[in-house]
Amino acid sequence: MRDYLVKNTCIVNEGAKIYGDVLIKDGRIDKIAPAIQTSSNIIEIDGSNQFLLPGVIDDQVHFREPGLTHKASIYTEAKAAVAGGVTSFMEMPNTVPPAFTHELLEQKYEIARNTSLANYSFYMGTSNDNIEEVLKINERKNDICGLKIFMGSSTGNLLVDNPLMLDKVFGGVDVLIATHCEDEEIIRRNLAMLKDKKGTLSPADHPVIRDEEACFESSFRAIQFAKKYGGRLHILHITTEKELQLFTNMVPLKDKKITAEVCVHHLHFTSNDYKDYGNLIKCNPAIKAPHNREALWRALLDDRLDVIATDHAPHTWEEKNEPYEKAHAGLPLVQHPLLLMLHYVKEGRITIEKVVEKMSHAVAECFQVADRGYIREGYFADLVLVDMNRATTVTKENILYKCGWSPLEHFTFPATITHTFVNGNLVYGKNGFDESHKGQRLKFNRS
Repeated sequence: MRDYLVKNTCIVNEGAKIYGDVLIKDGRIDKIAPAIQTSSNIIEIDGSNQFLLPGVIDDQVHFREPGLTHKASIYTEAKAAVAGGVTSFMEMPNTVPPAFTHELLEQKYEIARNTSLANYSFYMGTSNDNIEEVLKINERKNDICGLKIFMGSSTGNLLVDNPLMLDKVFGGVDVLIATHCEDEEIIRRNLAMLKDKKGTLSPADHPVIRDEEACFESSFRAIQFAKKYGGRLHILHITTEKELQLFTNMVPLKDKKITAEVCVHHLHFTSNDYKDYGNLIKCNPAIKAPHNREALWRALLDDRLDVIATDHAPHTWEEKNEPYEKAHAGLPLVQHPLLLMLHYVKEGRITIEKVVEKMSHAVAECFQVADRGYIREGYFADLVLVDMNRATTVTKENILYKCGWSPLEHFTFPATITHTFVNGNLVYGKNGFDESHKGQRLKFNRS
């Protein structure tokens, strides 16, 4: 493993910017100082006029392997991730077969161990009838990011709608529970009413069918279960102003039992964009009316919303271009979340320190990730160098997803990611990718 010295850079970390050098040795951050002198066998990287950030930790992605590899694979999407400054990911259980057993879960870890350029963890999946497998997670709380419950927006055995099962899970699980919250009964009712009224539906109907009430009722129900047992609940991809009343900024993040995530596409798009993007921005929960986006931004900045993620969910171009009701829901985003947030830094909507907090520090705190998420001596060297004076335009040629498309195609970001380190390895830089080292399994510090 090579050692590196990043010189003369602006280090963004823990709410501050400091100028100096960072020495990377044996995969970890060895020293941070105003000026570091080293031996000639250390590779120096000039970080002048650039920002050095901790790598992004994306707590919600769908990399489609096993079983759906015509859409994506752990290899292809992790490669796209590191090109975008995402050095660690947590992946969802809705693959084929779903990760409903620990044996199936370990098979995913083995694929990642052999192919992923980024660090990785995988959620255990929940069904209406796998409670014995689910409860085994308590014995592995430092080895798995959490348990995922689809309380809406899924089909078959992935949708957990049995109240008795939900009660057993929330009452018996001693690790973080992450939920997708939409009320299926409300969604079905809205769909039937709209079809009776209109007949043929379009993408613009998506936020009417999967409306604010469906999200609020499901999130409220999840919080009731969590409060009943004092459990650790993390609600994914909040999309509505109404849901924000369920969360607080009066408690430090480290003490919160109930936390919330917002995704980059819900901070960027609104329902006004369906006319231009159609099914390309069809996702669950839906992108909604503009007042919701503005409320999400306020809640992000005042800390009612705790982390920023992508919910990266690739589908083929053909799958997205079916008629609305058949078109698959989900957006590929993991290559560009940091650049998108840096666009909003340039616009003055958020500071770069806050971006680092919400995409790195807070994710590490929420999930109690061991030795990552900060630029600290002794921590793993998961680092990203960013040039804020060099633009990046998304084109077909530079999209790395296996699906080959992005809803951000033709968008020009005001920044460029020049280097990405994963565990001290320069995985992505001016010479492209170094695939000689793979990422590591994330570990968690949970008592």
